[in-house]
Amino acid sequence: MASSNETESLDKIITANLSDEDLKEYNRIHYGRPKHLEIPIKTSSEEFATENNFDIAAYNFPARKEETRTPRVVKIGVIQHSIVAPTDKPILEQRQAIFDKIRKFIEVAANESVNILCLQEAWSMPFAFCTREKHPWCEFAESTVNGPSIVFLKELAAKHGMVIVSPILERDDMHGDSIWNTAVIINETGKVIGTHRKNHIPRVGDFNESTYYFEGNTGHPVFDTKFGKIAVNICYGRHHPLNWLMFGINGAEIVFNPSATAAGLSEHLWAIEARNAAVANNYFTFAINRLGTEEFPNEFTSGDGKPAHKDFGHFYGSSYASGPDGTRTPGLSRVKDGLLMATIDLNLCRQIKDKWGFVMTQRLDLYAESLSKACKFDYEPQIVKKN
Repeated sequence: MASSNETESLDKIITANLSDEDLKEYNRIHYGRPKHLEIPIKTSSEEFATENNFDIAAYNFPARKEETRTPRVVKIGVIQHSIVAPTDKPILEQRQAIFDKIRKFIEVAANESVNILCLQEAWSMPFAFCTREKHPWCEFAESTVNGPSIVFLKELAAKHGMVIVSPILERDDMHGDSIWNTAVIINETGKVIGTHRKNHIPRVGDFNESTYYFEGNTGHPVFDTKFGKIAVNICYGRHHPLNWLMFGINGAEIVFNPSATAAGLSEHLWAIEARNAAVANNYFTFAINRLGTEEFPNEFTSGDGKPAHKDFGHFYGSSYASGPDGTRTPGLSRVKDGLLMATIDLNLCRQIKDKWGFVMTQRLDLYAESLSKACKFDYEPQIVKKN
């Protein structure tokens, strides 16, 4: 449940306080275009959103018409949501309550003809990693093949002909029941086509995730789906530019950033990191953040001398999309569940590569040589000192 004193949306504050002409100029400078290019949403979807008190928004990222290629238009959806049942309820009850909520969101996305849908980090459970407790939270970990979340989404993916990205807590029973933070990619026929494990694990504040899992071992895979080449940069990886870079080098056209980040720590970075990655790598990015304030049965501390507490702080949502040209959408609400959709033309990726030449000029050979030296124990930084 969100705190009553939380700001609903920075974007709405701007809209409410600028005149039409000032707002257009602000949008041009801040969002990269004078208008948001909103696209129509079906009345039934809007009515459902109103009845269930969640945000719904849809925007367009068009590309220039080409003579030699046909448009490659796909529709992307991302969902931000709060948990449903209190964290002291039985595991199965907590998970089922989330399933019941998410099913409705996916039905709306299908009604809006979404082709690829991505959920938030560890979407089927509370973000319990702040507690450092193993019991009962490890019971949420599941197989990427036939775990309950995967079975649930396979059915919906096949029903709606939709690719679904499902970030879960993975239980790898083939390798000693080890646990990982993993995104599972389910194709439009309901088949799991691959997984990616979180590359960068935070060790800051209440983000005690190394208690549960370590850095991933799957590299930077890009999944060639029916609707485009997609990749998943899970949460903390957004702070690492080279993580974004490698997905681009491997051919990603769309990179999702499913996250769980709370107010007061890095919210001022949230709006720029996925957008910067879209610019630097000439692909589309979708930043998805968890929502609400989750309270746990037992107190825990942050190691900062402050009193013990039972919640992680407010997960502020604010999910948004960015284009390879640096344009972006407004964010979803900071206090409401939401479905953000974007119709994108993947031809824009190459058009922007041609315009800016970042790939052509990035000098990977130079950096590869420098980094190989920097990784060595006896490395000496290239510093020129005065005689």
